[in-house]
Amino acid sequence: MKQLRGLSLCAILATGQAVAQSAPPAAACKGRIYLTFDTGSQSQAELIEQTLLRHHIKATFFLANEKTIHGDYSLDPGWQPLWKRLVQEGHAFGTHTFDHVYVVRDLPGGKIEVRPQFGAQAGKKLQWTADQYCQEMKQVDQRFFELTGRKLDPLWRAPGGRLTPNLLKAGQACGYAHVAWAPAGFSGDELPSDKFPNAELLKKALDGLKDGDIFLAHMGIWSRQDPWAPAVLEPLISGLEQKGFCFATLREHPAYQHLFAAGKEH
Repeated sequence: MKQLRGLSLCAILATGQAVAQSAPPAAACKGRIYLTFDTGSQSQAELIEQTLLRHHIKATFFLANEKTIHGDYSLDPGWQPLWKRLVQEGHAFGTHTFDHVYVVRDLPGGKIEVRPQFGAQAGKKLQWTADQYCQEMKQVDQRFFELTGRKLDPLWRAPGGRLTPNLLKAGQACGYAHVAWAPAGFSGDELPSDKFPNAELLKKALDGLKDGDIFLAHMGIWSRQDPWAPAVLEPLISGLEQKGFCFATLREHPAYQHLFAAGKEH
């Protein structure tokens, strides 16, 4: 994987041109699926990028500064080439909180109890104001701009998809629209592979996904012994294309496209 991190854009494009059918023309689309990927161990980052390139698909990525298989963190300078390529390839990007901060519960006065997964206060329960949570989300935006020269889109996803009324209000006040996923859009890549094998997860997704669904997967999961992406991503995309589906970023999703029509940015 370290060798792949150094691949040039031209080399990846050359690889991508050699494989797979392209998506159906827009006029022939029977529906759209919105692929989204959250950061994780980053073990599958380049595989995901190359698969999307082969199929000429644009997706949406939600970024946190998570520990990676290389011993660094996903928003460290070592990952700059990947993020810059993904920007150049036309993907969309949202915040997943800098330290992958889980909400625990609401507190009086609009405050929230949270637990960061990474960073100096990892594992501690903290009491934050809405403004503190906002700064946590915007820290991703600041780092992403330093790495790529591009600002994030006005989108966010709470770690674990966990929301409380106070947390949702905090995100809205900060200018971010929260993005969940469809029931059929849960890839299952976080689940134990002995109980939820890849073939079963692939069939569930192909059978269940419908027009307008948002699909969630990760750029690598530490705990899954049989990784999801190498076995499922390519056949999932090919299978959906054969059914006549097209793909788009959340900039084109009916629930979020007004944010971009209004020219909002951070």
